[in-house]
Amino acid sequence: LTPGQARNLEARTNCKIIDRTQLILDIFAQHAVTKEARLQVELAQLRYLLPRLRGWGEALTRLGGGIGTRGPGETKLKLDRKKITRRIHAIKKRLEKARAERETQRARRVRGELPLIAIVGYTNSGKSTLLNRLCSADLLVEDKLFATLSTAVRRGEVTPGRPALFIDTVGFIRDLPHHLVPAFASTLEAAQEADLILHVTDAASPNRDAEHRAVRETLTAQVFTDGTVPPPILDVLNKCDLVEGESGFPGGVWISAREGTNIDRLRARIKEELDRGQERVRLFVPYSAIALFHRMVGKGEELNYVPGGMETTVTIPPALLPRLRRAGVEIISPAASPRR
Repeated sequence: LTPGQARNLEARTNCKIIDRTQLILDIFAQHAVTKEARLQVELAQLRYLLPRLRGWGEALTRLGGGIGTRGPGETKLKLDRKKITRRIHAIKKRLEKARAERETQRARRVRGELPLIAIVGYTNSGKSTLLNRLCSADLLVEDKLFATLSTAVRRGEVTPGRPALFIDTVGFIRDLPHHLVPAFASTLEAAQEADLILHVTDAASPNRDAEHRAVRETLTAQVFTDGTVPPPILDVLNKCDLVEGESGFPGGVWISAREGTNIDRLRARIKEELDRGQERVRLFVPYSAIALFHRMVGKGEELNYVPGGMETTVTIPPALLPRLRRAGVEIISPAASPRR
């Protein structure tokens, strides 16, 4: 609803009108646990509230219980536009600091040399349950919308002796209100940084195909823009124990994260995707990244030291290239096949 439509409906009905965005914001407010998640929700609420101040008058000075009344206290703010604007600026600064901390954490993960696997999907599709299954973790699992409002990273094994970092993310929804896009910042960043994306879909949902499509459209519109090449995306159809037969999604893996069905098959597919293909490329490796390069790749071929670092030719899985780029390694060009 537009601000004017909401005011007119409230005037005619003498009731508080809740639109879809307000309802989603209220659910977010109830489930936000971490400091960053609470700040993101408050920021979204304030941005939504700001253009709706005019004409709401005394109706908004009351605090009550129930849907649509949680969040940045309307009495405390006194609906003062200037105060709300100042609060928005303050929250944005704190979120920038949180983002810088995430960048530091990602840099540490890069130095740790482990592949990053992002688990994305529609809300309530079973992402946290899958991470718990893959990593023997104990993340909160509840059968409700937006039980997870912050990314969580856990170490697990793709196959015995082959560790990886698995990232649980915030669930997507269809027609995501633009006020809420920043609340998904950490999720979108996780997808950008991942070596592999596991797209989890609720196979038992009556809206299965629409929910799957909504996630892909969000990734395309919000993450992999400006020609950015996404990492491999593996479809994971969860809750297969609640459906009969496997229809659609060729190439996907049908599992039950709760029951453990086909988890070994999923692990094998993850390994296959991470190892898929080998690319022969020529790289420039700065001195600051040489130690990491040797640990990840080895010595390389045709080694040539140049100002600032070295150039070398390597044959590696494509999944390693994003991690090398994040460490400052530059791809000079695809290399010719080695002579035989």
